[in-house]
Amino acid sequence: MSSYWREKVCIVTGGSAGLGLAISHALAQAGAHVVPVARNTERLEAAAAELRRTGAQVTPLSGDMVWQEDVDRVAAAVAEQFGAVHLLCNCAGRSARGAALDTSPEDFQQLLDVNFLAAVRTTRAIAPLLMASRGHLVNVGSLASKAASRYMGAYPASKFALAAYTQQLRLELSGEGLHVLLVCPGPIARDDAGRRYAEAAGVPAGAQAPGAGARLKALPPEQVASAILRACQRLSPELVMPRRAKLLFALSQLSAAWGDWLLRKTTGG
Repeated sequence: MSSYWREKVCIVTGGSAGLGLAISHALAQAGAHVVPVARNTERLEAAAAELRRTGAQVTPLSGDMVWQEDVDRVAAAVAEQFGAVHLLCNCAGRSARGAALDTSPEDFQQLLDVNFLAAVRTTRAIAPLLMASRGHLVNVGSLASKAASRYMGAYPASKFALAAYTQQLRLELSGEGLHVLLVCPGPIARDDAGRRYAEAAGVPAGAQAPGAGARLKALPPEQVASAILRACQRLSPELVMPRRAKLLFALSQLSAAWGDWLLRKTTGG
């Protein structure tokens, strides 16, 4: 990794676990000043200690970005301490399982709050600092931002919303010097992947697996994190992993029938 990230102030929501922690580590290794944000204070402090053991500059901030008061508090703390932000990575999120007709409006609202509106609130609060530094806005979506698999509850709708918002920002801010990146990774490897949705009611066994049973190998979070940093340096508009998933999206655009057939063949259910 080049010196590109050295001394840059980088906020990572959901930065205490999973992909968010891997991104925090990648930034720390590149010399950035990492600001991981998470709602679980105990886990956040453990992650910060882990990062500091590598010699990293770390300023952990606790907050649940679903709530505007937490967003405002984090934004004020960053503005006061640093006066600039060079990267905002909206990585906090949650998956789900369930048939569409079994998913209540309340379930949809909850996933939209966590996976979409939290990113909207955080982006609006941090945008002035980002634009002043001509930095990077990274929104972490999913392959479900591009194609809605079966039995994923409100998750695809929330990630489609994030993808649309990211594209709109990219188009509107292209002349402002702010780089906007949408990340669409497949299933991320994690220790509890095989147990998370074992009790999901009305969901076929195949759809309980990571990625709703997508015929894809789980991606190491470190690999995705490194790819995100490279995509930022290249000013890429979008990062899809694995790359072969792009074929599915291209065929879906050509023919909805082809896309549906491929999704039935390549996902659980």
